[in-house]
Amino acid sequence: MIRSLLVANRAEIARRVFRTCRDLGIATVAVHSDADAGAPHAGEADAAVRLPGDAPADTYLRGDLLVEAALAAGADAVHPGYGFLSEHADFARAVRGAGLVWVGPPPEAMEAMAFKTRAKEIMRKAGVPLLDPIDPAEVTAGDLPVLVKAAAGGGGRGMRVVRELDALPAELDSARAEAASAFGDGEIFVEPYMEGARHVEVQVLADTHGTVWTLGTRDCSLQRRHQKVIEEAPAPGLDGELRRTLAESAANAARAIGYEGAGTVEFLVSPAGRAYFLEMNTRLQVEHPVTEEIHGLDLVALQLRIAEGEPLGPEPPAARGHAVEARLYAEDPARDWRPQTGVLHRLEVAGLRVDAGPADGDAIGVHYDPMLAKVVAVAPTRAEAVRRLAHGLERARIHGPVTNRELLVRALRHPEFEAARMDTGFLERHLPELTAAASDDEGAARLAALAAALADAARRPATTTVAGRLGGWRNVPSQPQLRSYRAEPDGTEHEVRYRLTRDGLLAEDFPEVRLLSAEPGQGTAAGRGTAARRGTAAGWGTEPRRGTEPEPGAEPKSGAGPRPVTGPGPGVGPGQAATPARVVLDVAGVRRTFEVTAYGDRRYVDTPRGCHVFTALPRFPDPTARTEPGSLLAPMPGTVVRVAEVKAGDRVEAGQPLLWLEAMKMEHRVTAPAAGVLTALHATPGHQVEVGALLAVVTAEE
Repeated sequence: MIRSLLVANRAEIARRVFRTCRDLGIATVAVHSDADAGAPHAGEADAAVRLPGDAPADTYLRGDLLVEAALAAGADAVHPGYGFLSEHADFARAVRGAGLVWVGPPPEAMEAMAFKTRAKEIMRKAGVPLLDPIDPAEVTAGDLPVLVKAAAGGGGRGMRVVRELDALPAELDSARAEAASAFGDGEIFVEPYMEGARHVEVQVLADTHGTVWTLGTRDCSLQRRHQKVIEEAPAPGLDGELRRTLAESAANAARAIGYEGAGTVEFLVSPAGRAYFLEMNTRLQVEHPVTEEIHGLDLVALQLRIAEGEPLGPEPPAARGHAVEARLYAEDPARDWRPQTGVLHRLEVAGLRVDAGPADGDAIGVHYDPMLAKVVAVAPTRAEAVRRLAHGLERARIHGPVTNRELLVRALRHPEFEAARMDTGFLERHLPELTAAASDDEGAARLAALAAALADAARRPATTTVAGRLGGWRNVPSQPQLRSYRAEPDGTEHEVRYRLTRDGLLAEDFPEVRLLSAEPGQGTAAGRGTAARRGTAAGWGTEPRRGTEPEPGAEPKSGAGPRPVTGPGPGVGPGQAATPARVVLDVAGVRRTFEVTAYGDRRYVDTPRGCHVFTALPRFPDPTARTEPGSLLAPMPGTVVRVAEVKAGDRVEAGQPLLWLEAMKMEHRVTAPAAGVLTALHATPGHQVEVGALLAVVTAEE
């Protein structure tokens, strides 16, 4: 019987396991790096042990430190989560060797599946269908396209699609280097790349008494850089024969290696409907919630019971309904999926299951995966589940680094996805339309900027009349108030000019907009305004309130009509709770509401149709804030892992790779912006750089 469990992991999966442990009455132990000292998973456990350092290699990948932590904290079992050491047989042996219970499969089963090339040999003998590998030295033009893959590990690391024979040698070298860096092993192999295929997987559970469950299917075809983004269960559009083939193949795979615990057998399904074995993940998957939701199971609880020696029932519960999961990442899909860092001020999704790693106020750093949360919708039908998920994401309050939220919403509403006609190339194929500005985006953004300007005016320090905030009500013409905002992340600038007159709001370029009200919010965690302390209303507007209507033609009096502001200033600092201002506008006869939250100079304008993010610009920009033309700046904090064989003075072509940065478990190429001469190169392998650091300078040809 397990009484105390250490989770050898962090963030979302650690919190997920702790939640089940609390339900089962099991004490919990967390481990944390220095970067994670204040992370939610460290605070939610009954005890926490520090792993000195920040980088995974110094912390969560140190099996010796993890075992020592479990023993020091009095744990009697270890759950590996996913990623890090979850599929390392030597770590499982070390845990067992220390007299602890390993919540996972036997080390021998893990070793059998650890290297994809050996796993394929085992699966071939077990009668599981698979794609035959190709000797890299014998690839011909007729074999293209091919997929270069790392033999160890997963998560898209060390994977390359090659469509031109001349590019194969460089891609092989690049994949070897990335695999060696990520997994400590540079072994790679080549197999046919199947165009138009779907990624379908089967969840398996096996106990120590010989029972193997297969829990239906999941479709994980929507991927970026070979990493899953949207998953669903059951996989739609599979006929009965194919479902039986997948289930039988998955069960045969588990039995062939004496599997115990939770695992996933992954397949490629061709456009013709044939299934081919990809790999077996000997751990709990990130996307396990969709299976839990439709089968009514707690997979973590079942893992723990299997580790305690309890038998499974003869058959798993039948699936009911449909579940869809979207991974919310701190990344910018429109800019090569570039990871984003910064403070996550607020993450709030109503009505859906949310498995999150960080909490409000947490800093998103560079050391770990950029996933913020998994958002899951369940409904009786696929169409309803997809609609619920898109609707919930669209209305979510996500204040912080740039995320892939907009791409997720558009992908879920794309006709091909709605019709279940997706494949693994969906996101690559449709990326331009999924990240392009919508036809009505410009008008919506301008209206949101107007709401931000009115909210900022409402937040200004208290005066006796609204005239003190908006520049005055006068019978004579006056200069309009001017505020400027830069939309993020696309950089479009919006100038907002407005005046408040006896007849209401006059805003240039908005002839059909009428201001109904603007409430500044009730204060912040850092210090509340006097109105909040008294419990009175604060704000202003032209929508009449009973007992306060001014006489026709009269100057509004203090306390009548537009209300005085006594709330906070324009913004709050990182991590401080901000109550949003509420601006209500009449737009061509349609009442629209905007929630405007300020953090420093950043403005988040939330509407039922999504969120607009702006930076409030100063009236007089700093003239020294300029960058030399051709400068290549670090797009994110990270580590320079490789530098191309170039030096200052060399001629380079547009798009030529110059160096590679690694951040948040992903590798990013930095390329020449134009053809010209490399006049400076400041990067060296192993060099840690901050965002905005000068990496190189390319002087373009005239």
